[in-house]
Amino acid sequence: MKKRILYGVADYEEIVRKNGYFVDKTLYIEKLELIENPVFLRPRRFGKSLLCQMLKCYYDVSQKEDFERLFGQTYIGQHPTPLHNSFFVLHLNFSTVDPNGTIEEIKESFDENCNLRMKALVGRNQQWFKGQISIDVKDKMLFNLQWLLNVLQENKDLPRLYVIIDEYDNFANKLITSHKDSLYRQLTGDESFLKTFFKTLKEGRETGTITNVFVTGVLPLAIDDMASGYNIANFITLQTKFEQMLGFTQREMEQLLDEVYRDYEIEPATRQEVEAVLKNHYDGYRFVTPEGEALYNPTLVMYFLKQLCDEKIIPKRLIDLNLRTDISWVRRLTASNPKNAEEFVDQLTLYNKIPFDEVLLVEKFNLFQFFEKGFFPISFFYLGMLTKQDDFYLKLPNLNMQQIFVEYFNEIHHIDVSTQYAEIMQRFVNAPKLEQLFAGYWEHYVSQLPEAIFQQVNENFYRTTFFELCSRYLSRWFTWHVERSYPQGKSDLEFVGKYHEKFAGLRWVIEFKYYSNTELKKSKSSIKNWKLQEKDTRQIAGYVEGLKKEYPEAHISQFVIYCFGNQGFRVFAV
Repeated sequence: MKKRILYGVADYEEIVRKNGYFVDKTLYIEKLELIENPVFLRPRRFGKSLLCQMLKCYYDVSQKEDFERLFGQTYIGQHPTPLHNSFFVLHLNFSTVDPNGTIEEIKESFDENCNLRMKALVGRNQQWFKGQISIDVKDKMLFNLQWLLNVLQENKDLPRLYVIIDEYDNFANKLITSHKDSLYRQLTGDESFLKTFFKTLKEGRETGTITNVFVTGVLPLAIDDMASGYNIANFITLQTKFEQMLGFTQREMEQLLDEVYRDYEIEPATRQEVEAVLKNHYDGYRFVTPEGEALYNPTLVMYFLKQLCDEKIIPKRLIDLNLRTDISWVRRLTASNPKNAEEFVDQLTLYNKIPFDEVLLVEKFNLFQFFEKGFFPISFFYLGMLTKQDDFYLKLPNLNMQQIFVEYFNEIHHIDVSTQYAEIMQRFVNAPKLEQLFAGYWEHYVSQLPEAIFQQVNENFYRTTFFELCSRYLSRWFTWHVERSYPQGKSDLEFVGKYHEKFAGLRWVIEFKYYSNTELKKSKSSIKNWKLQEKDTRQIAGYVEGLKKEYPEAHISQFVIYCFGNQGFRVFAV
């Protein structure tokens, strides 16, 4: 029976019940069991909630009879630890806490959220509690939690409590990004309900009524501001042994594709092209070791595969809009300073890298540090928008993020990419001519750029902004490579006709060369009389040689594009 692709489903039981594809990460349950009070941070939609649900199913004493059904085919099912299904599990998710209103209203929402989870816990374990406790959702959460812990303290024969907190920082982060700093300070103050909650968890760990606390989130912000109340946290985010706990490795990706191609009878000849799209757009995340294996975003992979299996074609849109961080976040994370935001976005659009201080890549920092300039790259690293290039620079992890940052760039600089391009793109689809397409980009896009940008532009800038514009209009027919690796080096930009569309088999390899206005003047040549350089011909020929070996049936064309400051360009077919 073929499995289902359940995009966006974070309920482990539902995935098992509906026979969904599941990349087995249960080995990490065994590893996590050795860590006291672990805190693990990863970007949004990277599989944290599914991990929490999986832990809940594994440790919940009320699901003991379900163990074989839920875990029988997994690593942990065949190598169970003695602690499986041994605890009461209180599984909290702070993303459902409403951050709007006064601090009292936020507390009411928090109390309701936690009380409902405690009520459910008591309800499914009545055979253990035997009426000793009854949760009233109208009572204060801390009263109910303390009551629950007291019952466990007085009854040593009862299972201990395992606490899981998913998205611990969610509603706190919303306060920050909506400029509610005073509310945030109240939330994390010494006498706040949130700090008291974490103090209660700490006390539960000390008395033994709580066996462990597992916390996930995105930013290491709120946890530091609450550190005096919860100074027992063990941060495992930047530990090498947990780097691959979430996200797909290359091997896991290949095994998943093996299953999908077999189950859905997808034409094997399409596999290489599909793998390239997945790698270009969803791979590239390195959270700990820069030279280590990159990881795929698991949610985006499932987004892609669902559409591939439904339609048997590469999706037109490769970015899930749910994953796009709004520009307001960028502005807020750069201290609400327009100049900071502009400089930050410009740096990444122009160079696709930004320096960072590894000393600042700590596992916790507070609100005061958060808006210091040195922390900007760190914040975006935790959000999953930047990844490690090496020990000194962070970079955009993949084409998805490069596109998103060009969108930010266009928005900040008020560049229109929506109203003047239809005729150019239509002409290209009818008769694909690179020179005409690039001329349209130069006339309508480059002409809008602010003068100051031309003091910084380079090959990467022209390549990336041209790619982003093309991807807006031509994604039905093409995919793209940026810096595809060959034995002779990396190509700048490649157009690839989708296997199921009219340009199937077409591959264009494009090399970009940039000369400033000053360099053009020194060359004693005009743009009109500029000649194709022999060294550039040799360079691109090396890439094409490698490409022909991989795709002997492809119709390969090669081009060199010379950009001259803001003066003009030349396109040469080689």
